[in-house]
Amino acid sequence: QVQLVESGGGLVQTGGSLRLSCVASGRAFSDYAMAWFRQALGKEREFVAAITWTGTDKNYAEFVKGRFTISRDNAKNTAYLQMNSLNLEDTAVYYCARSRTSYLRFTYPNVDDYDYWGQGTQVTVSS
Repeated sequence: QVQLVESGGGLVQTGGSLRLSCVASGRAFSDYAMAWFRQALGKEREFVAAITWTGTDKNYAEFVKGRFTISRDNAKNTAYLQMNSLNLEDTAVYYCARSRTSYLRFTYPNVDDYDYWGQGTQVTVSS
């Protein structure tokens, strides 16, 4: 059974930074792509960033390009999301997810491409 646990969320002022972590339990973390999604109050869950199992291919939503960086450490079974230059619109619950299929050469931005999800971590940006 795979479990994903996010941490690192919190309250930050506009322009600030946070680093989210997602620790995976279970086997074969390094065989799967990982992604971050977010869901603001009253809105649908949306794609933020994804990284392939090798870490060589990364994909970002347009609204985070140049501000957020996704990475992974397979030795630690951990994925990260470094978030810089945060703005009010970044306020949301952030979820990490594991891809449904292993050994993908590319990443995908659809919720249905991921089958394991963490419980989420709240990020609140204040002015």
